[in-house]
Amino acid sequence: MRLTFAGTRGGIDARSPHHARHSALQITTGGRRLWIDCGLDWLSEVPALQADAILLTHAHPDHALGLQHGAPCPVYATAETWDRLAGLAFDLPRRILPLRAAWFCQLKIEVHPVFHSFRAPAVALRIANDHKTLFYAPDVAGLADPLSSLAEVDLYIGDGAAFDDSLLRIEEGIVCGHAPIAQQLEWCAAAGVKRALFTHCGAAIVTGNEKEQQERVRTLGTRWDIQAAIAYDGLDVTLE
Repeated sequence: MRLTFAGTRGGIDARSPHHARHSALQITTGGRRLWIDCGLDWLSEVPALQADAILLTHAHPDHALGLQHGAPCPVYATAETWDRLAGLAFDLPRRILPLRAAWFCQLKIEVHPVFHSFRAPAVALRIANDHKTLFYAPDVAGLADPLSSLAEVDLYIGDGAAFDDSLLRIEEGIVCGHAPIAQQLEWCAAAGVKRALFTHCGAAIVTGNEKEQQERVRTLGTRWDIQAAIAYDGLDVTLE
């Protein structure tokens, strides 16, 4: 299972060549390509993606609006996400992402609703082949049950929007926004996850000294014996 971080920028202006594109992950396995999320700045490039399927985690522009002109393959999202996109004239083959285990491109995928936005409910994806399991949560304020969601996960890919809790808020009694990187590492430590990468990078990362920010995340990881780093556009990772 080969992971390519096609984009690692959150919903902010592009300010770094290492985080120039909206967060998107391409997974290649058995000659097939699964693409997760397709934000607005991918709008002109969707025909060239050569994806066998696209999965959307939620309806925010930096995750879904690159598909406004259509898609060359089936696009899967939860019913809630399609409801939030109903006002847009998407000319694409829509599918409902089932809230149970399903198979895409030879990968077993489980959908895990997460706390992020009251107006655009989000999910994380637990993705596995016969050997390895990753958990992809590019936008997350909280997990309902971190121990269960992250059990036996080899790689956690999380939300790099914030180092502190300044991007958390309460809407309609629900925690929303972006969990600090340190908090996500605590979830990983409690569940025994030993490797973490952070995408969907926010201003705290893309406007600072990138070498220093990488060291900051690495140091945070060592507190819990986790190999932690910031992902960047074009990063390739192989899980085998």
